[in-house]
Amino acid sequence: MKELSSLQIERLKYQPKLPSSLAGGINNLAMIEGSKTECVKDAEQIKELFANTYGKPVVTFKTTSTKEACEKRNIGVILSGGQAPGGHNVIAGLYDALKQSNPESKLYGFLGGPSGIIEGDYIEFTPEKIDAYRNTGGFDIIGSGRTKLETEEQFQKALKVCKDLGITGVVIIGGDDSNTNAAMLAEWFVKNNAGIQVIGCPKTIDGDLKNDQIEISFGFDTATKTYAELIGNILRDANSAKKYWHFIKLMGRSATHVGLEVALQTQPNITLISEEVEEKKMSLKQIVDYMADIVARRAAIGKNFGIALIPEGLIEFIPEFKAMIANLNDTLAVLENDSAYKNADENTKFEIIKGKLNSEDAAVFTSLPVMIKQQLLMDRDPHGNVQVSKIETEKLLIEMVSARLSEMKKAGEFNGKFSAQCHFFGYEGRCAFPSNFDADYCYSLGYNAFALMKFGLTGYLSSVKNLSAPASEWVAGGVPLTMMMNMEKRHGQFKPVIKKALVELNGPVFKVLEENREKWAMEDKYIFPGSIQYFGPSSVCDITTETLRLENAAKLTAV
Repeated sequence: MKELSSLQIERLKYQPKLPSSLAGGINNLAMIEGSKTECVKDAEQIKELFANTYGKPVVTFKTTSTKEACEKRNIGVILSGGQAPGGHNVIAGLYDALKQSNPESKLYGFLGGPSGIIEGDYIEFTPEKIDAYRNTGGFDIIGSGRTKLETEEQFQKALKVCKDLGITGVVIIGGDDSNTNAAMLAEWFVKNNAGIQVIGCPKTIDGDLKNDQIEISFGFDTATKTYAELIGNILRDANSAKKYWHFIKLMGRSATHVGLEVALQTQPNITLISEEVEEKKMSLKQIVDYMADIVARRAAIGKNFGIALIPEGLIEFIPEFKAMIANLNDTLAVLENDSAYKNADENTKFEIIKGKLNSEDAAVFTSLPVMIKQQLLMDRDPHGNVQVSKIETEKLLIEMVSARLSEMKKAGEFNGKFSAQCHFFGYEGRCAFPSNFDADYCYSLGYNAFALMKFGLTGYLSSVKNLSAPASEWVAGGVPLTMMMNMEKRHGQFKPVIKKALVELNGPVFKVLEENREKWAMEDKYIFPGSIQYFGPSSVCDITTETLRLENAAKLTAV
């Protein structure tokens, strides 16, 4: 029995494209510095916490005819947080640039995420190891983890491990929290004259790690195309059977970039956007009424079927739920060491929580079905927050829409049928074979990360821009991590974190959804994207997301 699929065999042969500014070789680069930078918010606090790395300039690279040899270097790399398609190619790009700079240089991979650098758990990469993972999905080359790097003891252990291996640079591949770790580690190393650089790479399928310098996080392209294929298949099934409403929850807790992108690729009947719900202060009842109205109007013209996209984090954007969850997070933080609470049965826990919440939040909590209460009280995430992804919002909405339609039927306002199916798409997209775009982008990010180290930078995020153009026209460089930071409440305390980018309701991407919502609701303008294409014309294989296309087109129009 063969160990590799035919597709994997062919993908291993794929040579990712680099920006022309990097394609001339790692030893033929010049760096161009921009002006000094400021953080997005809370400048005084961030500047005080990052006194040694704050305010650095944005940089870009260009190819020169002058070739500069590099000394031998040992670099370490960490995969951090949830998986995202393309992570292996970041490591491959980093490895190739390192070896191109000096064949005697070594790349170490820390196993199991940030804990690897603390515990000294690592492997040394070989050509055979790297070649077996090129252009593949997953993080299984070294594994990942969610350990926070924030204590003096952790930093001291990481320093010792790096010194023992002769490591002078660490690349952390992760999302906003992981790159906050990178910023903290970079600051500590500089403060303690460790002589170790730290560079981050922007990863998250959620798409919420982005700004003017980071146009898209890697993995978003592949994940949304994977979800769009699945939803396109369901759309076609719904349009064939004509008897089910499919309520589909999509991964993306804090932002609805995934849901919005997939909606643009498939054009379902209903798309809920968390940021819009919050902006309009929509109650749960208003959301249910909106959905029930579309179901009823479609039924009136003989269409007892449809598709509704629901963002994973919707619940905490509904005003009454957001306030309740914030209060609940603080309450659970206090109760985590309360033995009476920990040893209580379920109903007693509900009563204890109710007594600790303020009256309005207690009323919301009490009104919820037992299933939702149970999910709210599950183990909290690493930041001390309720795990919103565990809340089965799609089932809650099906139950409430069904109840509302029953009321409408009694009032003579609904004469159709409502039969619903629920789905949650998340893990299906996290380890998919990376698209050509993600394969190229990730390889460029890794290659570029070493370029930043070559010029002695630390506390930077690898940045590759102009991504809606062909890869040869991409712009490689780096952005200071402190530039993206602000202060947020975690575990009841304010801490520095990279600010998440939410859907902009005045932006060009949301406007397309807004303008087409009614037409898509009633006219079944479904699109069936099919599977990701890797071989064929560039117009099919190298296309990027609608989000990136629309955002960059808007920038060009503005100029």
